Amino acid sequence: MISATPLDRQFAACMRRFDPGMEAAVEWAASLASRALGEGHVCLDLRRWAEREIDPGLRLPSVSAWKEVLFASAVVGGPGEFKPMIVEGERLYLARYWRYEKRLADSLLARAGEVCTEIDLERLDTDLGRLFALNAGQFPDWQKSAAAVAVLRRFCVISGGPGTGKTSTVVRILAALQSQAQGGLHIALAAPTGKAAARMQDSIRTQKQSLDFPANVIGSIPDTASTVHRLLGSKPDSASFRHDRDNPLLADVVVVDEASMIDLALLAKLVDALPPKARLILLGDKDQLSAVEAGAVFGDICAGWSHRRSFCDLQQKTAGPQLEANETPASPLQECIALLRHSHRFPGDSGIGELARRINEAEEAQPVLELLTDGRFTDIAWVSHFDEADLLERMDAGYRSYFDLVAGGADGAEVLAGFNRFRVLAAHHAGPASASSTNHAFEALQRERLRTPRYERWYVGRPIMVTRNDYGLRLFNGDVGVCLRVDGELRVCFEDAEGKLRALAPARLPEYVPAYAITVHKSQGSEFDQALFLLPEIVSPVLNRPLVYTAITRAKHRAEIWGGREMLSAAINRAPERSSGLRERLWG
Repeated sequence: MISATPLDRQFAACMRRFDPGMEAAVEWAASLASRALGEGHVCLDLRRWAEREIDPGLRLPSVSAWKEVLFASAVVGGPGEFKPMIVEGERLYLARYWRYEKRLADSLLARAGEVCTEIDLERLDTDLGRLFALNAGQFPDWQKSAAAVAVLRRFCVISGGPGTGKTSTVVRILAALQSQAQGGLHIALAAPTGKAAARMQDSIRTQKQSLDFPANVIGSIPDTASTVHRLLGSKPDSASFRHDRDNPLLADVVVVDEASMIDLALLAKLVDALPPKARLILLGDKDQLSAVEAGAVFGDICAGWSHRRSFCDLQQKTAGPQLEANETPASPLQECIALLRHSHRFPGDSGIGELARRINEAEEAQPVLELLTDGRFTDIAWVSHFDEADLLERMDAGYRSYFDLVAGGADGAEVLAGFNRFRVLAAHHAGPASASSTNHAFEALQRERLRTPRYERWYVGRPIMVTRNDYGLRLFNGDVGVCLRVDGELRVCFEDAEGKLRALAPARLPEYVPAYAITVHKSQGSEFDQALFLLPEIVSPVLNRPLVYTAITRAKHRAEIWGGREMLSAAINRAPERSSGLRERLWG
């Protein structure tokens, strides 16, 4: 029997009110389509559900018979029809998501197919040589190649793992573009979350200082980023934005960092709001977790990566190294995607780097388990058997230097930096072996040590993570603060994008959770000296290969996996699948 949420049942009931005579297979299709959306799928793949028994005495029909029944209903139509649900191929969409997917694919293909004829190739060659002079000994220079791709096309995707230099590359891309336009381009920087936007602008400010390039060009590169929602202009209680196809953004170039976190609906709205001649540059890691909402858009865009011979020849004139060419035309996107392959964070002798590579390439868990048990690398570890006391003892050791800073009266910036040296990352937010349960147990230990009464919520050294944006306080979902005593009062200290400390009264804070342990999803874009990945006790839909990859690559110097062989194997063996037609639309 298939369970449905109250929302799924209400949607199906709504469809029945529009079509009182609909058959049970149509009502179940509506419920399943709503359920699929809640699980991150863009549509319902009819092939996965056809001929399954979903209720005692009710078996869904075959795909062909199911489609006949669906098309006979007043609430289901074909592509382009004004109906609540759309069937295209073997996929059933809620109409709004069919439009998002279709419009996004059409727009990306159109931009990808447009050649930037206004580019001065000689100037570009000179500029790239100067901007990437420090990479002169690298062959191929993947960063320089990515820059050539971004300048020569109106749409560009740059994908790379941690430490591959995505931000440093994009700063040089913007310098090359401003050089072509004499500094006259309007550039917008954005990211899916406030925390990611703050990190982006901090990184760009740092990178700008290292550029050996004309001051007027460097000065024309912005160093202020916003969330994508804020860039588009959110409307209260509305799914639409102020900027759309009829009121486009005032931007010549839009750069979006951490693009793997963007869902289908948001990216479709962003692309809709771009002026016709504007450039869009997406930065991200195609192997990381997909967005929490519907779609795996960044992964779908990167799915068929390769370069055509014609583009490789042009790119070689400006970037030097010969790219691998694919003589079989598949999509204009082939000429718009660049992969950064050289990790400055994880050198060749890094266990974390080797573990990340094996996780992404593994068709089964055994090669990963062998690496974790052979003892060759000291920067990775696997603890398969433990109890709560063992975990709390390890957390106590991991946070010891942080507690010493707090007890010693260190300033807020030093304490926050100390807190980022270690972090527990959990697969689940709630339940056994989750972020919530781990925080509860560890906070109880801390309160006992500090002799803090249970009724007192705050104590010196308590770390928290904001879970809701508050633009008035300039706090964003994912921001981490630490409770310290400031001028004799308990205050929660946050560091802003300029590195300045802000101390706020606890009562003023928006929603938050303790931050000794956070979910892997919340950790995206962050980095810690050491990270401990806590596996759940039961197999769940969130447990998959990108989750493990994302967790272990948050660590710069040491990554630990805590959990049983069965759970770890299940995660590595499970490649996530999100039903959508975007990959097919983009790549054929």
